[in-house]
Amino acid sequence: MKRRHAVVAIAALSAALALGAARAQPAAKIVIGLLDGGDRAEWWEAFRKRMAELGYADGRNVSYQMRAAKGDLAALPALAKELVQLKVTVIVTSGVAAASAAQHATTTIPIIMASGTDQVSMGLVSSLARPGSNVTGVSSLTSELAGKRFELLRELVPKSSQLGIIWHTDNPASTPSVRDTEGAATKARLAFRSYGIRNANELPEIFAAMSRDKIDAIFVVNSPFIYALRKQIAEQALKHRIPAIYGASEYVDAGGLVSYAPSYPEMFRQAAAYVDRVLKGASPATLPIDQPTKIELTFNAKTAKALGLTIPPAMLARADRVVE
Repeated sequence: MKRRHAVVAIAALSAALALGAARAQPAAKIVIGLLDGGDRAEWWEAFRKRMAELGYADGRNVSYQMRAAKGDLAALPALAKELVQLKVTVIVTSGVAAASAAQHATTTIPIIMASGTDQVSMGLVSSLARPGSNVTGVSSLTSELAGKRFELLRELVPKSSQLGIIWHTDNPASTPSVRDTEGAATKARLAFRSYGIRNANELPEIFAAMSRDKIDAIFVVNSPFIYALRKQIAEQALKHRIPAIYGASEYVDAGGLVSYAPSYPEMFRQAAAYVDRVLKGASPATLPIDQPTKIELTFNAKTAKALGLTIPPAMLARADRVVE
């Protein structure tokens, strides 16, 4: 009898220990790979914050693996492969180049674009309404907004006759913006010059060339490489007294004159909602690519004053934000 009780007690103790050990085991974590052609920490912070709001607590039920190319787009394929080798659950990308590198590395892991444009022409998806691949997410409408930026710059500098555009020549995703802006300038019968850049050291000479070419105003195409140079570009534009319009409000915060662009932190929050849907079983192939929920017009009043420009009252009335 005593032996039977002892056996039962040992069995109960073993079961309790096993249950305690099971409870002590951390829950299986979701691993999310973050792939950025640049290094835009403030946008990723918005993404992580929204993920936390959706119930994904960093260090508890989700962890992140960040890989940033810091403007060196040639490094993206290797960084994407690293994330695939880590067997991440989902890859979230910033920029078309990052999404393309991720898709070349895997056709099975879901890829959510937090920013990027021209997904169809870049071969990432079959259509925006039905991607048909492992890529979906949010479009930043970079090239689609080129015409509106052209109108705004012409309204701000109405006497301009020589226009220029500065862009990263190693980023194929910038080409449509250059094409569309040149088309708008040609239609308006204005002179147009393209200034491609590959190295940061080329920036002073590019602006010196713009001055020699008597460029009245310029467009700056947003890309990971260009974004990293936003402060230097704003300084050069002010030094050579050339008004410029940009593809993200952060350029204006860095001293640029004006931007007309989506709110990138808000787009990254949208991307978090896509990740949530995919983790709950939705297929990227059938999730339509979304558009930004917010397009912002931002001015830098101090820069306008330094350039001797008066922002038309009608434009100021339309502004979402004015940096004083």
